[in-house]
Parts: sequence; C-alpha cells; structure tokens
Amino acid sequence: MHNPRELKVWQKARVFASRIYILTDRLPVDERFGLTSQMRRAAISIPSNIAEGCGRGSDKDFKRFLEIAMASAYEIETQLLLSQDLKLLEEEMVRDEIVKV
Repeated sequence: MHNPRELKVWQKARVFASRIYILTDRLPVDERFGLTSQMRRAAISIPSNIAEGCGRGSDKDFKRFLEIAMASAYEIETQLLLSQDLKLLEEEMVRDEIVKV
C-alpha cells in the first residue's frame, strides 16, 4: 500500500482540483448543472482515484486507479477546450490549466 500524502502526483492533483473549482466559478450560471458540474466531478475524481488506488492491496490495482485518474484528466482537458470553443473561458486560462495537467 502507498500513502497518498507522500505522492507528488496526489498532491498536484489536489491543487489542480482546487484550481478547477476556482476556474469553473467563471462559467455562466446556466452551466452550473452542465460543464461546471461535470468538470468539478472529473477534477475531484483525479486525487480521489489516486487515493483509492493507494488503499488497494496490489500494485496492479494501484495502476488501474492511476489509469482511471488519467482518464479523468483527459476528460477535463476536453471540457476545458470545449469551454474555450464556446467562448465561456478565455484561451489563456484554458491553456494555463492544460499545461498544468
């Protein structure tokens, strides 16, 4: 078993999830149940899956949860780009977050 608090990837994922919460505050109110909700759930999923994988009994299970976390990161990247395409977020804001992922 791993301790998630000791993993840099988990630490960075927590910071990233917090940044996504702040960023989604800029989305229009009518996106509260659309992009905002979806992006926040995906962002929370990243550190949560890393932590859950740490609690599993094997490295194989841990790897699987890391893969799930990575998939959530790709999901957020897509949603950030869509937000940019729809002119809901500025290109610079989206680019900065994608680079940090």
